[in-house]
Amino acid sequence: MPYVVTRSCCADASCVLACPVNCIHPAPGEPGFGQTEMLYVDPRTCVDCGACTTACPVDALKPHTKLTEAELPFLELNRAYYDAHPHEDRAPMAIVPPQRRTSARELRVAVVGAGPAGLFAADELLRYPGVTVTVHDRLPTPYGLARAGVAPDHQDTKQVARLFRAVEGQPGFSYRLNTEIGRDLHHEDLLRDHHAVIYAVGAAGDRRLGIDGEDLPGSTSATDFVAWYNGHPDHSATPYALDGERAVVIGNGNVALDVARILTADPDTLSRTDISDRALAALRTSRVREVVVLGRRGPAEAAFTLPELIALAALDGVDVLVEGRPADVPADATPKTRVLAELAARTPVPGRRRVVLRFRTRPVRIRGEDRVTGLTVESTDEDGSIETIEASLVLRAIGYRARPVPGLPFDEAIGTVPHERGRVRPGVYVAGWIKRGPSGFIGTNKSCAQETVSALLDDLEAGLLTAPASGGPVSGHPEAVGLDGWRAIDDAEHAAGQGQGRPRVKIVDREELLAAAARRRPRRAGRRSSS
Repeated sequence: MPYVVTRSCCADASCVLACPVNCIHPAPGEPGFGQTEMLYVDPRTCVDCGACTTACPVDALKPHTKLTEAELPFLELNRAYYDAHPHEDRAPMAIVPPQRRTSARELRVAVVGAGPAGLFAADELLRYPGVTVTVHDRLPTPYGLARAGVAPDHQDTKQVARLFRAVEGQPGFSYRLNTEIGRDLHHEDLLRDHHAVIYAVGAAGDRRLGIDGEDLPGSTSATDFVAWYNGHPDHSATPYALDGERAVVIGNGNVALDVARILTADPDTLSRTDISDRALAALRTSRVREVVVLGRRGPAEAAFTLPELIALAALDGVDVLVEGRPADVPADATPKTRVLAELAARTPVPGRRRVVLRFRTRPVRIRGEDRVTGLTVESTDEDGSIETIEASLVLRAIGYRARPVPGLPFDEAIGTVPHERGRVRPGVYVAGWIKRGPSGFIGTNKSCAQETVSALLDDLEAGLLTAPASGGPVSGHPEAVGLDGWRAIDDAEHAAGQGQGRPRVKIVDREELLAAAARRRPRRAGRRSSS
């Protein structure tokens, strides 16, 4: 009874280290680790011990006898990985790689950004004695896109918060949330009070299409739309017109599929998640019946991952259709095209909501006078045919983009801070999307943070870091939220959710978040740690 990875997991390798027979790959140090869509269990060598399920923080592993009908394709997906990537060496892995040593008696580090990259960096640093880490974020809540980006119907993925709670509980960890660098504190303040600063600020912006009509009401970024339904305080009150029967999503990555899935989902199903109450109310009155997802290239080059496509194909009560001449791509070319070929052969059910995956199509112009009424598109095939798709909502999902960080160099062409192994200069470092661009998965941030912390420790050992100017409490501001404040918010949201059969009910207004945090915020003046 082999175990099976059933989704794009966090890929943090906890299961790899737990497996006694080395049957989960790619493992740390192997080609593809941190870049593949998921990890894979070899069914031929799995001994059914279940150690991987205990170690997995997001419940991505199941015995094959417990798979739902929608999860059955993952059994073949796991097996097929080993046909293409055989692993002959079955010797058990070393339990833990050798831990480097540092001679520092004290190391004080500021991390800017409380998303996965920032918290993984804090975790790496706190492995060493004498290290204290203060994690800053401009929001009153941590976890970045793990809280405000992962779709609400992907509650399993959100269980990565277990890892983050473990990081928060380590000695030497503290939060300074609701603190914007450049307004409440400045880069110079952080350098004065710490040996080093790691920026893990992600990519909060988005890319634009550069076509006429892009700024019409009804045209917006999928980034903002995702933040809206996830209850991000900056976007929770944004109104969206869901009064038309068709929406178009430009781009076909995982975010595009998330948006299409939420727009066509049964609101009663969403009501059992942590979706924003405001978004849920809007979706209950939505008239959207069809979402068209556009991709410039063909089916074989689609940007979405196979696990996300399998999840979309398994939707209950929603037709998933394929347009764009998929017949010229052999069904057995790749696992992804095989699923797309099966979808292309489906017969739609009259009256159902639908998601249409359309390929080889690029946007030309968003049409409308006072608001969006349609999108003119052009085929990228040789015929170059042009047509207009009627729609009342157009969402661009063509990628996140980082914004410049005050005091740091910035490469406008690729939207990252120039660095060497995460080192901008001794004492200043980057991790996550601001370092490598918006790519990878949650677990990719772990290896990324390890590289950055390694560079920081190299500089420490070389004597290149400047000691903090102050030996006492670090600079703060009155409205900063510490770990106690975040726990108060977390408790309040969970308590509200428990009464409704939901994992949590998110507090989406900043003032309400601060009020909830104040109920347990430490009150002792001059307290350095907020934990």
